[in-house]
Amino acid sequence: MLDYDVEAARYDATRGGVPRASSAARAVLALVPDRARTLLDVGCGTGLVSERLTRPGLRVFGVDASEAMARVAARRLESLIVLGNCHRLPFADASLDAVSAVWLLHLLPDAPAVVAECARVLKPGGVFVTTVDKDLSHDMNSDVDELLAPFRVHRAYDAAPRVLAVASEHGLRRAGEARFTGHGQGMTPSRAATEVARGYFASALTLDEEQSATLVRRLSLLPDADIPRADPVYRLLALRKEG
Repeated sequence: MLDYDVEAARYDATRGGVPRASSAARAVLALVPDRARTLLDVGCGTGLVSERLTRPGLRVFGVDASEAMARVAARRLESLIVLGNCHRLPFADASLDAVSAVWLLHLLPDAPAVVAECARVLKPGGVFVTTVDKDLSHDMNSDVDELLAPFRVHRAYDAAPRVLAVASEHGLRRAGEARFTGHGQGMTPSRAATEVARGYFASALTLDEEQSATLVRRLSLLPDADIPRADPVYRLLALRKEG
């Protein structure tokens, strides 16, 4: 996994920036009931998405385990940003109307425990909104993805069936879904080759030194080296707490 304290300074610029964050925020808000007055963005990172979760009467909080990420988020948001662990959220039982987790569960081997924790802090009737199946958004999306696909680590921590099963155990029932475009995430062959060479995909690809060199060479031979490929489309699930 990346060191997010190190990545904080360059994170937004390498993740599609404002267009990607705005797309995610719109999709999240479309799944959050109008009656919601509080929303916690878990794994808020730099707060670029959290900052855009704006709606009259809705107060947004953020929590992140990276001190550097939380520091950037705190500069962006007037609402409360907490340095904390998603496995032990610093909020009381049944205290929030909505919880979001965008691009988080796919990183966590113990994602079920985080789903349970998000359910704990939700009020009855509250909604948990989370991205699922993130890896599938990138598979076979372009000629670049086709070359990367054989080396991808498919942990499927955020597989939709798994998330739904765990959610059901904690009183969460499917309430809707949405999709949004990951603007700026369509790789150019040249960028992909550079990132593979510098080991940037270490948490997503399994490569030895020889395979890395071969992959860099094959990426470098693709046509239109500096033209971005199609952006991925991400999937969101909304899960409502019973009671």
